[in-house]
Amino acid sequence: SEAEADADSGGREEIWLEKYRPQTLAEIVGQETITERLQSYVDRNDLSHLLFSGPAGVGKTTAATAIAKELYGEDWSDHFLELNASDERGIDVVRDRIKSFARTSFGGADYRIIFLDEADALTSDAQAALRRTMEQFSNNVRFILSCNYSSQIIDPIQSRCAVFRFSPLPDEAVAAQVRKIADTEGIEVTDNGIDALVYAADGDMRKAINGLQAAAVTGQTVDEEAVFAVTSTARPEEIGEMVTLALEGEFTASRARLDELLTEEGIAGGDIIDQLHRSVWEYDLGD
Repeated sequence: SEAEADADSGGREEIWLEKYRPQTLAEIVGQETITERLQSYVDRNDLSHLLFSGPAGVGKTTAATAIAKELYGEDWSDHFLELNASDERGIDVVRDRIKSFARTSFGGADYRIIFLDEADALTSDAQAALRRTMEQFSNNVRFILSCNYSSQIIDPIQSRCAVFRFSPLPDEAVAAQVRKIADTEGIEVTDNGIDALVYAADGDMRKAINGLQAAAVTGQTVDEEAVFAVTSTARPEEIGEMVTLALEGEFTASRARLDELLTEEGIAGGDIIDQLHRSVWEYDLGD
């Protein structure tokens, strides 16, 4: 029955990404330099506008929510508005939703926080409107903007923000978090399974946690084979073989390995290029 299946799964239908999301800045791993700086703002209760930039899955959204939770406690959601600019990117959203939230009366806090995720997806007009809104409500609202590329944010907004550049998480931080989750969930995971998750994640904690959960759903031991299957990632040795063949002048054989990865294993071409870029540094190649 479904009930028995749920019981057997040990609650794994729950999204682990949310279950294990850090609640405080101190719990965020791999970004200690940034979280220490942010903690000083929280401790003084003197937040400025913030701009977080960096790749996916490195803690930008988590840092924003952790700041709100530390500042406002259990009522944090009453003082925190999260918007995703890639979905709501028009100038009307900036003018209407943000202004409506900023004008709403509230008590017990000196200011509220508006978190604008994927802010680099905002149109230029929307960013110009956002700039004026930041000026208009500077006395009672603090903005936290998150983006992958800070160069896509107009200079007048950047100059109003303290900029924090998040880097990909170190492999050790990803591995430690994966082991912690596996132990808590009672999942048997091998050392090569951990290594595979770290390799597939490439500094993206979200990808590592989702990969662990997807591999664990089978109910079997999470090993290298299971991880590469669920993450649609080529094994490093497969990429290495393809590169080695090409370097040796065996272009036909190298192309055949590429075709296998694309057609038989169904790996996207862009993902293969990313893995090629990562592996090429391992070879002693001149410029």
